[in-house]
Amino acid sequence: MIFNKMESGEYEQILFCHDKASGLKAIIAIHDTTLGPALGGCRIWNYASEEEALIDAMRLAKGMTYKNAAAGLNIGGGKSVIIADPKSGKTEAMLRAFGRYVESLNGRYITAADVGSGPADLDIIYQETDYVVGISESYGSSGNPSPVTAFGVYRAMMRTAKEVFGDDSLEGKTVAIQGCGSVAYSLCEYLHEAGAKMIVTDINEEAVERVVNDFGAEKVGVDEIFEVEADIFAPCALGAILNDTTIPKLKVKAVCGSANNQLEDIEKHGQMLKDRGIIYAPDFIANAGGVINVADELLGYNRERALDNASRIYDQMGLVFDIAREQDITTAEAADRMAEERIATMKEVRSNFIRTEHDTLSRR
Repeated sequence: MIFNKMESGEYEQILFCHDKASGLKAIIAIHDTTLGPALGGCRIWNYASEEEALIDAMRLAKGMTYKNAAAGLNIGGGKSVIIADPKSGKTEAMLRAFGRYVESLNGRYITAADVGSGPADLDIIYQETDYVVGISESYGSSGNPSPVTAFGVYRAMMRTAKEVFGDDSLEGKTVAIQGCGSVAYSLCEYLHEAGAKMIVTDINEEAVERVVNDFGAEKVGVDEIFEVEADIFAPCALGAILNDTTIPKLKVKAVCGSANNQLEDIEKHGQMLKDRGIIYAPDFIANAGGVINVADELLGYNRERALDNASRIYDQMGLVFDIAREQDITTAEAADRMAEERIATMKEVRSNFIRTEHDTLSRR
């Protein structure tokens, strides 16, 4: 059954990792390495079953292939999951055992932070392998990716504004922002500087008040954000928030935010937005600044270069809008096609990643 799933989804490799001494139970899924070594975070989560963990690892790995390809990066897609309670279940021994499994892949997979893992965990993994990015800044890494993620979203929003309003200025535009976390806060800094008006909400009242006080934003209730009059809706919190219930409520001309998996059903809800005349900026392109930032570590981190590459999200988003317009498809479909075409083209040059050839890692 597992090989049928791998074949239908075009997965290259799935590694099941077990260490009795530390209690490690992990899965590393490598989806596609046409463009280079697979890069994707390590999610630590107390999954209800091993099957659920496998499904999540495979789903996330494929998503990283598309995100990395669409971002123009020379890296493939992979993901790992560790079955453990992220607060009480992870130990130094477990993380080091996981690091040894990553090392055994000899660069085919590079791990990073994800839900349940952070720089402190990655620092431990780093004791066993060099194939990890996003470690503590004291090791010369890129540090907190939130500002670069936010910059990428801001550039995506500028291009979205151009598509909708004819120019990319956000001055005088009203942006409804769902979520006031670290990425959203940095995004608000850019929007405030650009002269945009912000309407914000979050379940964390303290985070809301910070944005209100620092940038003069207007606050509304968490359920009211979908119905406010605005130019752009920016989902910067939970996934699957564009659905049958919320899309009919929207009073905006565009959607562009940092949250992952914003469409509950990509095909159905992408079409619903299109039918309503609402331009959707595909999330995995808009929020690619984070992976662009950590991927730069593979070349020896340079913040100026990382920001320059994140700035190009503007052009990538433009290509998506062009494809959607020319082929009369949703922007979500267009983003997938753009990623698939890049991979297909490169398959003619190199079929899969081999550590011994000249590659992204050979300059380390």
